[in-house]
Amino acid sequence: METKKQPTIITFSTQKGGVGKSTFTTLLASILHYRLGYQVAVFDCDFPQYSLIQMRERDLKAVMQNGVLKKMAHKQFTTINKKAYPVFQSKADTVLEELEAYVDNSEVVPDVVFLDLPGTVNTAGILSTLANVHYIFSPITADRVVLESTLSFTDVLTNVLMKKKHTEIKSIQLFWNQVDGRERTPLYKNYEKVIKDLGLQLMETSITDSKRFRKEGETVAKTVFRSTLLPADCKLMMLCRLDQFMEEFLRIVKL
Repeated sequence: METKKQPTIITFSTQKGGVGKSTFTTLLASILHYRLGYQVAVFDCDFPQYSLIQMRERDLKAVMQNGVLKKMAHKQFTTINKKAYPVFQSKADTVLEELEAYVDNSEVVPDVVFLDLPGTVNTAGILSTLANVHYIFSPITADRVVLESTLSFTDVLTNVLMKKKHTEIKSIQLFWNQVDGRERTPLYKNYEKVIKDLGLQLMETSITDSKRFRKEGETVAKTVFRSTLLPADCKLMMLCRLDQFMEEFLRIVKL
């Protein structure tokens, strides 16, 4: 009997809230699924807020209420001839079994599955779930607290989890987010040295600070940035270097 292909499992993981985990999950899932032709599924395990489940509900409402977005969505879905990617509600300690059941029962197996996991290592099942993820991306900002907690967390993942033989992790990548385009403080250089000394990997592309990350498809908007139903506008992507990030991301995960 032919064995089913297995999806690539990816997560944006960090120990601090508010640095863009759910935003990057949405941005990349939508670009891959709607623009680049991949099959995507998302599991929202970020109990109790489940921000991606809530975002999907808001996006559906925005598309129904905004004529421009409604036209864009109609054109998109008739062109790509497939549905919106599913967003499932789950928990860190049960998501792997749920993911396996989903793949087994799917006619169309996803190429990529994103897990949106809670931002705390104390959550039940989080480490064993992370050990089964293929690629982990950790956004960092030039904030000492965010940096130090993310670096120590990534150090544990890289030098403890990955050194064990029973992990599926292929790569853990840090990347700068919310970088002020006008200044390049010594803080970046100092921390890049620390990252290198710890033997951790840092992506070349940094994402510039963008208020767009906090904006969704509002009822009056004519362009879209963060949406679970439409991919980010190409011009907006260029403004914050998300286009370059996407190219580097695709090289890393070998899609």
